[in-house]
Amino acid sequence: MDVLRPALININGRIYRRNLVKEEHYEDEEEEAFSYSGPVSDQCMDEPCDTSNIEQTDQGFRCAIEVPSVLYKYIIGKKGETRRRLEAETKTTINIPKQGVEGQIVITGSHKSAVASAVTRVEVLIESFRRKQPFSHFLSFALNHPPIQEGFKRFKEEVLDHCSQDMRVDASIFQNQAKLHLTLGTLALLNEQEVMRASELLTQCQGFIRDITEGKPLALEVKGIEYMNDDPSMVDVLYAKVCVQDGSDKLQQIADRLVECFVAAGLMVKEWDRVKLHVTVMNTLFRKDPSAEDKGGAGRPNVKDREAFDARNILERFKEFYFGKCQLDSVQLSQRFSSDCSGYYSSAGSVTFI
Repeated sequence: MDVLRPALININGRIYRRNLVKEEHYEDEEEEAFSYSGPVSDQCMDEPCDTSNIEQTDQGFRCAIEVPSVLYKYIIGKKGETRRRLEAETKTTINIPKQGVEGQIVITGSHKSAVASAVTRVEVLIESFRRKQPFSHFLSFALNHPPIQEGFKRFKEEVLDHCSQDMRVDASIFQNQAKLHLTLGTLALLNEQEVMRASELLTQCQGFIRDITEGKPLALEVKGIEYMNDDPSMVDVLYAKVCVQDGSDKLQQIADRLVECFVAAGLMVKEWDRVKLHVTVMNTLFRKDPSAEDKGGAGRPNVKDREAFDARNILERFKEFYFGKCQLDSVQLSQRFSSDCSGYYSSAGSVTFI
């Protein structure tokens, strides 16, 4: 990380610089240091501007923060060191539920500014470690329609017939045809409350989706293939291209608007200016783990987990391969590492276009 341009974290509209002190596994991990870099006024010189959730009590001041239990350990720290340091530096008391029990972290203190300072530190610490959690769900357009599955099956058979002699091209790197999809963005939902919140937000998005689609399904065509990196002889991901048959950008509009809404709600981290619409058909991660999902732009896996394949012949022979057409009428909040009765990912929520 460039120390002159540290990463920024947005928490409820407040912007913080993230200054990394130590980067190790949790067992040897110390607290990270942060500093507030937002606008400073007389009202928030010593505390964040938003203190409306801090209550005054007979003993002083109190604030309760909703935190998934999986993140408690990062506030406690090794042998309780992080919590003790926070309490000592802010002159507050931080009460944390037992590990595995969903609840609230409660911060109390004699002064409102002290509680506000502790709340700020805890929130930024939580947000930092939340970003390190593996994603659990993702927004997806299911493309496992029978015509597309048949086209994909034919593609796989023909590639193996004509290109199996090319370096590391084999059946293990092909997508599961029942799970063909477009990934819009990934989410780390750490408890049932967060899953419900994401599902409710998706439902709220149905209005603008129907405005874009005019209450009709989108006729899609899946045709042609492209690769993810610069060298066609060393490819990690090969994907099929998708477009709306009427030539409009309605699918792109829906994808971008959905990501904007989820980013604004703090449920998703924005990776690109526009969603890259693609259908993964071959992925070298599947070689070691058939259940691995394409992260859809949310970070490139470690190179050591990859065994790239030579896609030059595939790209030349199947550049314009036609997978088929389908009518897209819904978007899913899909659960990672799961399957429903159709073989597609289990859904934690969905909305229709019609």
